[in-house]
Amino acid sequence: MLTGFAHSAVCIPDVEAATRWYSEVLGLEVLSPPYRMEGAQIEHDMGELLPSPVVVRAAIVGFGKDDRVIELIEYPAAGVAPAEPGRPSITRVGITHIGMLCDDIDVTRTDLEARGVAFLATGIADVAGLRTTWCHDPWGTVIILMEKREDALPYWGQWMR
Repeated sequence: MLTGFAHSAVCIPDVEAATRWYSEVLGLEVLSPPYRMEGAQIEHDMGELLPSPVVVRAAIVGFGKDDRVIELIEYPAAGVAPAEPGRPSITRVGITHIGMLCDDIDVTRTDLEARGVAFLATGIADVAGLRTTWCHDPWGTVIILMEKREDALPYWGQWMR
């Protein structure tokens, strides 16, 4: 029986650079610094998904010490293709974006723009009871920033008010 969410993984070409960006630019806490896994156990776990030898470099970032985190993951031996140049897309099959909450979207957007974050939307929208704007990381992962109107409600329950 499923009981909850654990993590979302973002495939990146350089785990150290991604860990720095997610912590220094977005302010996520580094919960598990970059580490490397290789050998029989990871080969058994992912050997049918990746070419051998299976090598994984990963880090965990988040906003607290719970199970809802982002795993930044690099596959140095797999020859992962870099993201296509140009505008990141939310219309490909699979996970299309990461949603992050902020307490003041105007201040957050201004701060992130000053840090060089590229935004996909020219402004801030009012939709489904939320204030939203879209940006992306340097590797093309799309991020939606969301400001809730009522902190006591989950983000998806804002529109019902």
